[in-house]
Amino acid sequence: MNLRSLSAMWAVVRKELLDISRDRRTLAIALLLGPLLYPLLMAGMGSLAENRARTQLDAELRLPVRGAEHAPNLIKFLATQNIVAIPAPADLDGAIHRQDHDVALIVAADFAENWKQGRPALVEIVQDSTRRDAEIPSRRLRAALEGYSRQVGSLRLLARGIAPSVAQSINVGDRDIATAEAKRGLLLSSLLPYLLILTSFIGGAHLIIDATAGERERQSLEPLLATPASRGAIVSGKIAAACLLGLLSLLLTLLAFKLSAQLGRGLSQMLDVRLAAIGKMLLILTPMCFFGTALLTFLAATAKSVKEAQSHFTWLMLLPLLPTFVLMVNPIKTQLWQFAVPFLAQNQLLLKVIRAETIEPSVWGVYLGCSFALAGLLWYAAVRRYHNESLAVSG
Repeated sequence: MNLRSLSAMWAVVRKELLDISRDRRTLAIALLLGPLLYPLLMAGMGSLAENRARTQLDAELRLPVRGAEHAPNLIKFLATQNIVAIPAPADLDGAIHRQDHDVALIVAADFAENWKQGRPALVEIVQDSTRRDAEIPSRRLRAALEGYSRQVGSLRLLARGIAPSVAQSINVGDRDIATAEAKRGLLLSSLLPYLLILTSFIGGAHLIIDATAGERERQSLEPLLATPASRGAIVSGKIAAACLLGLLSLLLTLLAFKLSAQLGRGLSQMLDVRLAAIGKMLLILTPMCFFGTALLTFLAATAKSVKEAQSHFTWLMLLPLLPTFVLMVNPIKTQLWQFAVPFLAQNQLLLKVIRAETIEPSVWGVYLGCSFALAGLLWYAAVRRYHNESLAVSG
């Protein structure tokens, strides 16, 4: 690209930025929606999760028990664990389904007989495993029952003059090599990469749709194409302006996460907000901004109206979700080829940053090379599409 083309491209960049600056509402949405919404979303989710866990762990658990008269000692033990037995409703399963209670307990009618004979006595936990809000109460009850079982089993062995350790053939220890950063990032790994990838992918969408389909709808594209500037310079200027807007929005979003992590609590505090981590995230997402803007330019170039161009958002916003769904259903080990796949590469790299893991130079090379190459192909396709003279005509 010669100096004349660069000058023309810069003129288009200034024109597009000036045009969108006149629409202050659109500019505010493009720049401030992510920085304001996403940190608030993360902070709100963190606060809700923390309050829920604290409430369900510390609060008294009122447990419907059927057959409590068969196991009075068990009921007393549960009371010491802040689990208070209450009479069970007639339709116990229905009460669980209606979410009147999170979990319930049924004591078998032959519990006392088996207890006296030293045989395992049956108790049944009633729960709906698909309800996430019942997970903590169910775990509390199960842990209490297992603790009671171990305690009684040890007492029975001691009564027979046998050391309780005889029944335990091995001691199993856990050595978790996960770093503190990786553990903190576990909760962020499902949502944060999607939000950041989406921000970079469609960050310049407002500008590029207005600069392509909008100009075609207003019939102001033909005078621009009639100028001496080459089609490549015009398309490059539009893409560059949209990328600048998208990167600015992305940078503000990352800085907002940094601020919320320093001032907030819960999930917000789990994010690594050092400048090095912020810089890595920005480097990871820059190719995605170029890729998304070039793709939108290619798609919106033939749209006859802004509404038609905006219809592509329906499926474009689903693309960043694909890696999350794939990894959720089928977790896979990290391999080098993954960093050449759009969206999956960004997801994996962001997870590495969130987990404070080192990114090897070979990974950076594969990722940046493939990402910019793919974005370059889309840029070339958009330029070729702009050579179609029918683009200057609306309708």
